[in-house]
Amino acid sequence: MSTSPTGTDPAPAAAAAGTTQMAVLGPDESPYFNRELSWLQFNQRVLAEACNEAYPLLERLRFLSISGSNLDEFMMIRVAGLVGQVQRGFDAPSIDGRSPAQQLTAIRETLAILSQRQQAIWRQLRTGLAGADIHVADEERVSPEVHKWLGRYFLNEILPIITPQALDPAHPFPFVQNEGMGLLFTLKREATGEQLIEMVLLPSALPRFVRVPDGVTGAGSGKGGALYISIARLIQRYAEALFPGFTIEGDGLFRVLRDSDIEIAEEAEDLVRTFRSAIQRRRRGQVIQLEIDEDFDPAAESLLLDQLGINEAALIKTDGMIGIDGLAEIVREDRPDLKFDAYSPRFPERIREHDGDAFSAIREKDIVVHHPYESFEVVVDFIRQAAADPDVVAIKQTLYRAGSQSAVIGALIEAAEAGKSVTAVVELKARFDEEQNLKWASALERAGVQVIYGFTDWKTHAKVAMVVRREGDTFRTYCHFGTGNYHPVTAKIYTDLSFFTADAKMGRDAAKMFNFVTGYVEPHALERLHIAPIDLRTEIYDRIDTEIANAQDGKPAAIWLKCNQLTDEGVIDRLYAASNAGVQVELVVRGICCLRPGIAGLSENIRVKSVIGRFLEHSRIYAFANGHPMPSAHAAVFIASADMMSRNLDRRVETLIPILNRTVHDQVLQQVLLANMLDSEQSWWLHPDGSYSRVETEAGVKPFNCHRYFMTNPSLSGRGGSLEAGAVPKLSLRRGAVA
Repeated sequence: MSTSPTGTDPAPAAAAAGTTQMAVLGPDESPYFNRELSWLQFNQRVLAEACNEAYPLLERLRFLSISGSNLDEFMMIRVAGLVGQVQRGFDAPSIDGRSPAQQLTAIRETLAILSQRQQAIWRQLRTGLAGADIHVADEERVSPEVHKWLGRYFLNEILPIITPQALDPAHPFPFVQNEGMGLLFTLKREATGEQLIEMVLLPSALPRFVRVPDGVTGAGSGKGGALYISIARLIQRYAEALFPGFTIEGDGLFRVLRDSDIEIAEEAEDLVRTFRSAIQRRRRGQVIQLEIDEDFDPAAESLLLDQLGINEAALIKTDGMIGIDGLAEIVREDRPDLKFDAYSPRFPERIREHDGDAFSAIREKDIVVHHPYESFEVVVDFIRQAAADPDVVAIKQTLYRAGSQSAVIGALIEAAEAGKSVTAVVELKARFDEEQNLKWASALERAGVQVIYGFTDWKTHAKVAMVVRREGDTFRTYCHFGTGNYHPVTAKIYTDLSFFTADAKMGRDAAKMFNFVTGYVEPHALERLHIAPIDLRTEIYDRIDTEIANAQDGKPAAIWLKCNQLTDEGVIDRLYAASNAGVQVELVVRGICCLRPGIAGLSENIRVKSVIGRFLEHSRIYAFANGHPMPSAHAAVFIASADMMSRNLDRRVETLIPILNRTVHDQVLQQVLLANMLDSEQSWWLHPDGSYSRVETEAGVKPFNCHRYFMTNPSLSGRGGSLEAGAVPKLSLRRGAVA
């Protein structure tokens, strides 16, 4: 891995990296990658972590499960959208020039390969787990004692819940809900020889697996051993008790995925009622994929295809496990020896030094907190302290995804009940969290919180909380700006930044943003923040253009961007122009990237890497050299809620926050962002052909893992002096990862 990939090195970035030879764009080649195929490449990288032998077994299983749930959502949203376009005759091309039908063809070819790979990895991990005395759906492990226990469990816990239904003209075909699973049985009546097909739908309340109790002989060979049997296989095993008087001639498992996107018309009169209705419709959306056992009875298969109204293009036959995402239940097995070492986030020292008084610490100077290495509790405590402080008069907060057990919601309720003026902007359009957000909105309203649902056609994706406090004869506004959601669970596994400030200009801008969302009052004369869809895109363009001008004037010019997705054609074209002007562009894009790096005459000064590891990289950081070698104190540094996607820049309310405090600036740029640039253990290079390969550490250079670096070093929050004092190992481009 090159340790000098920026404006400090005049060599083209891709050549310096040694990642690939420079490519030339063919006459018929698009300068952009397809969004959907790029996403599938991302999920391939997630799946690759399931093969990472440096990880404990259950963590590898977790990555396999995540790849399955990712793929399900992709099918329910992205593929469903393309299917709908084809059915409606839409043929508008994607960014790379493919029609919806062409995209579907390419996606399905890739999906077939991906599904086969998932099953192969599952078989490998299943063998490894058995070696660790965790046995999953292993019939050979069913001893007589286990057989008796399973039989009793089926009769007492399963049989009363399931309902067999005959499939014939007298019985309408039952509805199979989204992500629903079921079994089809081919039966012959013993008395008459009559044949019929019965369906048993698996209730969603049932787990995917049953764990045989430890005390049952044969469940495990020793301490820590476990035996899991899937509920579907359990029903198949004891189906004779379900169908007395019949001979079971065949059975098969199936699973259905439906279109789950929610479209809301701009003229919707009652947003809450509209979303409640839409959530119900989602469960009955068009079938997008049918997954069945490979040895499924042909007659039963034909019946399913006909009754579900789909063709074979939406059919996947599996010779392994159906519903890979269900393996998450096995990951919860209590085996610390097969998981990452437990990690406890640190509470920020700056606030501890102020005896837990967040307002006092923020008044002293701005603070940045780096999750999950530093506790999300500091954000919750910020709201709790505001709720309990008699001098606080108002709290305003955006809520995009808050989770099912949200301490932030509780703190807002406490504040309202304490007589504070509390405003919560609850985003109903947060995909797959709509129902939970409706529940939170109702609870907040009951407590006296003023709940606002924002725009009908734009999502409010900004992560902002502001507290107005009476101090003497005036009021002071304290703000929290985040790159991640106010979600206590994801805050433990997503890397995000929380920025606290009492800067008056930022406080005034935050108030204007809330007025924009709650009262549609478009903000004017913003002093610090940039807000989408008002001027965020313009600011990004202006910053890139400044780097182009600096390069043309012979000044140092570099752009470092870290985001989750890069798909916006306008931003990509601006980065191509920067590359052609000689600007060194370094991109850390975790997921989708439609930009093609390393193309002569187009992007030869651009490198793109993706970091996939123990934690999910989620923070968005945008840095521009500003006429000085990177990284320096003179660079323009921003954090944001927005990715570089058209939806974030044009159809969402987002914030771009400049980092002006010297301490915070150094931490964000020279620690967080630079560590991602230098990572060599969890990183992948994107090549001009769209493929990815793992970063290889150069000979003589010590491998560097950015997640491990932040887990093992003192807290960075507000500790700018620790960089100079050496308490935190300082990162360097020129002398390897850690100086």
